Amino acid sequence: MIKTKIFADIVACLKKLDLKYNDNFTVEIPNVKEHGDFSTNAALINAKLNNLKPHDLALKIKEIMQKGKNYKSIDIAGPGFINFKMANSVFHRNLIQIVNDKNNYGSSNYGKRQKILLEFISANPTGPLNVVSARAGAYGDSLARIMNYIGFDAFKEFYVNDAGNQVDILGESMELRYRELHGERLDEFPEEAYHGEYIKDLAAQLSVIDGSKLFHIAEKDRLERMQNFALEAIHNMQVISLNGFDVQFDNWMSEKKLRAEGMLEEALSYLAEANCTYEKDDAVWFCSSQFGDEKDRVLIKTDGNPTYLVPDIAYHLTKYQRGFDVLIDVLGPDHHGHVSKLKAAMLALEMDISKLEVVYLQHINLIQDGEAVKMSKRAGKIVTLDDLIDEVGKDAARYFFVNRKPNAHLDFDLKLAKKKSSENPVYYCQYAHARIASILKKAKKEKITLKDFNTKNLKRLDKEIELSIIKKMLELPTILNACADHREPHRLAVYVHELAGLFHRYYGKYTIVDAKHKELSQSRLYLISAIMNVLAITLNLLGISAPEKM
Repeated sequence: MIKTKIFADIVACLKKLDLKYNDNFTVEIPNVKEHGDFSTNAALINAKLNNLKPHDLALKIKEIMQKGKNYKSIDIAGPGFINFKMANSVFHRNLIQIVNDKNNYGSSNYGKRQKILLEFISANPTGPLNVVSARAGAYGDSLARIMNYIGFDAFKEFYVNDAGNQVDILGESMELRYRELHGERLDEFPEEAYHGEYIKDLAAQLSVIDGSKLFHIAEKDRLERMQNFALEAIHNMQVISLNGFDVQFDNWMSEKKLRAEGMLEEALSYLAEANCTYEKDDAVWFCSSQFGDEKDRVLIKTDGNPTYLVPDIAYHLTKYQRGFDVLIDVLGPDHHGHVSKLKAAMLALEMDISKLEVVYLQHINLIQDGEAVKMSKRAGKIVTLDDLIDEVGKDAARYFFVNRKPNAHLDFDLKLAKKKSSENPVYYCQYAHARIASILKKAKKEKITLKDFNTKNLKRLDKEIELSIIKKMLELPTILNACADHREPHRLAVYVHELAGLFHRYYGKYTIVDAKHKELSQSRLYLISAIMNVLAITLNLLGISAPEKM
């Protein structure tokens, strides 16, 4: 808001001086507080155009702009940076705009309805979702919420690998547990099978439905029945878990469906038509080394079955065919090698590779009493998403997962996540919201409300921290745009913690409700009402509740 006004004032000033100008200059908040509220490089950018030294141009700009009532002071720093300290009235007017925008504050058409396909989690449908999926869920869902809030059309998709070797192993694991239920003794459960208790539970559920009749049908049909039952049950399990995490998808894309619709054959045909495949050692190869990959890759194995690369190529081909402007894949750190093959295939198919972005989420360590919790799906030692929510709650889990850059390793401290104190960052943020709600109720009891409040009294908000809070709230639109541009929702998590911190310090230093000073109390109530609303907006964009009582 204020930055836009300063920018416009500078352009008007340059026009008044009858100077040439390049509007590629910036207006930013300085890193050093003493440099003022805002700073611009306008003189540095435009000096050469006008055969002037940057410092001389800065002086000309200052001379005109300091006559405006919006500027408390204007200083020139270094080779020609211009620093502005704004009049308090400027912040008060912008506070009114924040309040008037209500629940839409910070929303915009910044994304210009650009269509974004955001694929994340995409866990194998062979077991419950674990904490790795939880981090991807918190990251992807928060990013989509932010992008949609500022004018993008972000479409959330989960790719279900419901075909291939892991599904065969799932069916075999089911049959072994099924046989156990019906009295067969197993000397040893295969190491490659799925060992989790959920397999026993699924086998028991199927046994209630089908009993022993499954032993009287062909092995192929029996395994197919067990696979399909397990896949459907686990899918439903994953949907329920994600609902509890406040993550919903716009589409679940099935690999089995891609195969049934002939998409794998279509992708292979396109690659063959582009002369990008060849036969060698009774296998079909993709000459991916011609497109930036380190070596060529097998597409069809000697047994006639496709490698896992083929359905991935087919799936990404559908992404392009559906007309999205940007394709964002959220993957684990172990997928770097696979992505090079995939991008090579998209180049071979003459797809716009610049549309395809990959975000790598780094590893997670769950820390319990200072020790890392070990996890293994096959061995059955799973810390599921449900387990985590039961342990620390949905809000803490989401905040902790999204509070770090995606490419940063994450140590998730379970003990800290459960603390009801300012040490716990999500509690700290939520408590700010709840505390404001409590203050507003107290004010109402003391008959101090905003019904007859005159915004001219906002001039009473002249304390440094009050102005700092308004400045911080005014940063939200810029923060949201940066979250979307850099694919980094952790910036919003940091922002809401900083805003909460400013409020807590303000509350600790000043009395907000004082019956002896009604107009001052109303002004401060007006300010904290705005804080409460901005906290609620930011927490909601992170998928976290904003309680009014704690």
